[in-house]
Amino acid sequence: MKTKAGFVALIGKPNAGKSTLLNTLLNAHLALVSHKANATRKLMKCIVPFKDKEGYESQIIFLDTPGLHHQEKLLNQCMLSQALKAMGDAELCVFLASVHDDLKGYEEFLNLCQKPHILALSKIDTATHKQVLQKLQEYQQYASQFLALVPLSAKKSQNLNALLECISKHLSPSAWLFEKDLMSDEKMRDIYKEIIRESLFDFLSDEIPYESDVMIDKFIEEERIDKVYARIIVEKESQKKIVIGKNGVNIKRIGTSARLKMQEVGEKKVFLNLQVIAQRSWSKEEKSLQKLGYTHQRNRD
Repeated sequence: MKTKAGFVALIGKPNAGKSTLLNTLLNAHLALVSHKANATRKLMKCIVPFKDKEGYESQIIFLDTPGLHHQEKLLNQCMLSQALKAMGDAELCVFLASVHDDLKGYEEFLNLCQKPHILALSKIDTATHKQVLQKLQEYQQYASQFLALVPLSAKKSQNLNALLECISKHLSPSAWLFEKDLMSDEKMRDIYKEIIRESLFDFLSDEIPYESDVMIDKFIEEERIDKVYARIIVEKESQKKIVIGKNGVNIKRIGTSARLKMQEVGEKKVFLNLQVIAQRSWSKEEKSLQKLGYTHQRNRD
């Protein structure tokens, strides 16, 4: 059997649809999806098998990254650092741009990335044929920069094979790097954490999801049930009250939604215990961020 394998960094502005694309390719709910921008905070490896037209069985290891953005907040700097590291580690990059975005995000990407890359135009199902053609034409001025330009819709599963075919074409022959049926090398407790965060985005508005995070304090994995004890961390007492809600209605909705998603992903029952704490300025303190698993690579002069 002829095989290929390689790491592919999936890069884009916030809300370009990176996580939706990966979940569609995997046919599973692993990456955090939200209609709110900048929901993804940590790099996640997602493994997609694909047989290309040349007969190669390719193992494409996508590195799902936080959206490219520039802000002074330490948490945001940690997120940008992870995206830059993924670009450095990858054999190939895919820049995902919404059909509704201007070209500034792609121009910023070109200044950051030295690796060969494919430009993918997402969400074409939300635009007219004329709008899609116009955007494709606008990107043609950069034709010498990208390997290929692929319009697609993750939501409608349009042109996804074309993207995978193009990626596989540019990967080097190699033995597979992971077991055949593995979709991600993430630990289940980390996937569960992201599912809880997704539920925060689903049920809470305004700034609260962005000023909150989740800490798994205890994770007990048994044959028929997973037991998860977690804390939702916010910055203000007023936010804590909103997360809990009157008579606990909000935290119950968040917990129920998260637990059902966990059971679908883990394929077993889940017991979920959620607590809410207020910890002022956690997103600005390096020690707090390290405890939550965020790292920041400082620039060296």
